[in-house]
Amino acid sequence: MESIWKQELKLPERKRLEENVHIKNVVIGAGMAGILIAYLLQEQGQEVAILEAETVASGQTGGTTAKITSQHNLIYAYLIEKFGEEKAIQYARANEKAIREYERIVEKENIDCRFRRCSSYLYTEQPERVAEIENEVQAARICGIDAEFTKETELPFSVEGAVRFQGQAQFQPLEFVKKISEKLMIYEHSRVIRLEDHCVFTEHGMIEAEHVIFASHYPWILTPGYYFLRMHQERSYVIALETKKELGGMYLGIDEEGYSFRGVEEEGKHMILLGGGSHRTGENIEGGKYDLLRSKANQWYPEHKELAHWSAQDCMPLDKIPYIGYFSADIPNWYVATGFGKWGMTSSMVAAEIITDMILGRESENEEVFAPQRFPVTAMSGNLAENTAKAVKGLSKQLLSQGEVPSKCSHMGCRLEKNADEGTWECPCHGSGFTEEGKLLRGPAQENLAMWKKNH
Repeated sequence: MESIWKQELKLPERKRLEENVHIKNVVIGAGMAGILIAYLLQEQGQEVAILEAETVASGQTGGTTAKITSQHNLIYAYLIEKFGEEKAIQYARANEKAIREYERIVEKENIDCRFRRCSSYLYTEQPERVAEIENEVQAARICGIDAEFTKETELPFSVEGAVRFQGQAQFQPLEFVKKISEKLMIYEHSRVIRLEDHCVFTEHGMIEAEHVIFASHYPWILTPGYYFLRMHQERSYVIALETKKELGGMYLGIDEEGYSFRGVEEEGKHMILLGGGSHRTGENIEGGKYDLLRSKANQWYPEHKELAHWSAQDCMPLDKIPYIGYFSADIPNWYVATGFGKWGMTSSMVAAEIITDMILGRESENEEVFAPQRFPVTAMSGNLAENTAKAVKGLSKQLLSQGEVPSKCSHMGCRLEKNADEGTWECPCHGSGFTEEGKLLRGPAQENLAMWKKNH
């Protein structure tokens, strides 16, 4: 179940860290965020090394729908209400700047990654939700975004209303990563096993650096930071359809059963990425997410051919804003980029620009709204209570099934649940994933399950 990006391109292999290295900066994680942070730092003359537990872009970057957009669902009306216009403007400005920065790098490096400017839409099929669309249009305009209300879309069904952002973008993410990572120092299969202030240890080597940047999707260290209390993870599903219709824009439904659409052009072939079926990790015991997407594809594009299907996982912050900046107030030389929601491409660039500025001692005009040390209690309280309740439930449940099945996650001991569509074990507390046999697939867990250790 590889994404179309992975089907199209295999990235070159990198060696494992098997020595001790002393360098100015070390980045943990070679996804889009880690690669961009290293690229921008190196562009400013900084020495950087990247440690990757698996291979470059093997995580969420390889499964993205690759929308580069400042349109992050109904975000701007929410930000103005909860945090005020100033911080909402910071958020919008940072993400609009990120789109321009991608374009700058593509042009500078002459990258053939099908980067294309296009419009992005939020839509509703429900008349009672049109007011939310209209409010988002006004809020986005206050924040300086070129937004408009429309009922005209390319979708295979009519909508009651949509907000259109012009000047957004899309691309082939792995082609982009391949090019900008060519001159970076990257160590693959080099999982970090512990940190001691400036020293980052792997099984076979160590890097000592002045600055340590966590860009590993979900920080696995419990304290300081307490990110396990401040995020949960959600999984969503995508199918790639070959169709006779071209889709120029990018779309996301705001309704409970809304779907994501974006077009892909490859060698004269029209493709549409149809996404949906999102759920909190550990809550897909019955399965049927791919079947749901296929039924919609048959309804909307009856002459389509399915080319691929895959899923991706996202870290969802308490207040809808990523955590970008100092990992903890107690450790000034550690930085973090996490909690991107479902907007990893734009947020990765935002993180790269902010963290680069911080390390170079430059003032960032958009830093404040993303600071992990913010404490917007009113915006966070509901989600914090829900996350806590889920964790308590997961920790207290006893496994009733018979046979060799895992009893608890190797991260914090929560009971695991089966994802019927993926055939994997998922942690409903913090989102770790394991194969059916117990091999670690994704964090924050760092170890295989006991059942894997027993049989291997």
